[in-house]
Amino acid sequence: MNTMTLYVKRNSPIHRLDPLVKLLYVAASITLTYILPEPVYIGGILFVTFLLLIIGKVFRNSLPIVTLSMFLIFSLVIVQGFFHPDNVTELFAIGPLIFYEEGLYVALVLVMRVLVMVGAFSVLILTTATDEMVERLIKKGMSPKIGHVILSVLQLIPQMRATMGKITDAQRSRGVETEGDLLTRVKAFFPLIGPVVLNSLNETKERSIALEMRGFDSSMKKTFLNEAKQYPHNKLIAGLIVLVVILGIVWRLFG
Repeated sequence: MNTMTLYVKRNSPIHRLDPLVKLLYVAASITLTYILPEPVYIGGILFVTFLLLIIGKVFRNSLPIVTLSMFLIFSLVIVQGFFHPDNVTELFAIGPLIFYEEGLYVALVLVMRVLVMVGAFSVLILTTATDEMVERLIKKGMSPKIGHVILSVLQLIPQMRATMGKITDAQRSRGVETEGDLLTRVKAFFPLIGPVVLNSLNETKERSIALEMRGFDSSMKKTFLNEAKQYPHNKLIAGLIVLVVILGIVWRLFG
């Protein structure tokens, strides 16, 4: 995996899809979880999302991203199960605290929505080169400045991770203990924060200077280095996604 992006290079049908189609899928899948809020429908969307990750050969790569959302998922279950205002039916009790069936149902819906959101964005981020996606958006009329912001955000975490790896190696070469039990790791973590943040700010400044030297703020029409890719069945797939959303709205209104 490239240290400057979460993109995982694979030869799969999902990788060959238009980034804009994958963006459309992200928006459609999240929207459908609110149009059809029942767990069975959200479960179907979640199944399709995980299937796309498997077809794209990036399911294992998505697991760390899903793991990061576990704290949010756990907090949703606790808060809704114990404190949702519509709670009536007791499920079990822990001392004076009562966990309710209604809260569990609400938590289940929210958790599935979070998983759909995380999974859909994983499909987009792990199977799409960030520069390709931003270039497609700019070609469709988006401001290059907004494109630069999006590219910087998508590269932020991988960039900081790569920087932390380099600084950790440098600290270790100077005799700083960075491995061992939890306390040792915590002690080693805090001295890393300052250099990582300062290094990230310095890289941002250098990138801004480089962009200015290349005429990024120029009002002249921008040209592109890469040739435009051809995406077969692009309109068909996008049409099917839109059709599913429309059918979902019709089902919600008249079903």
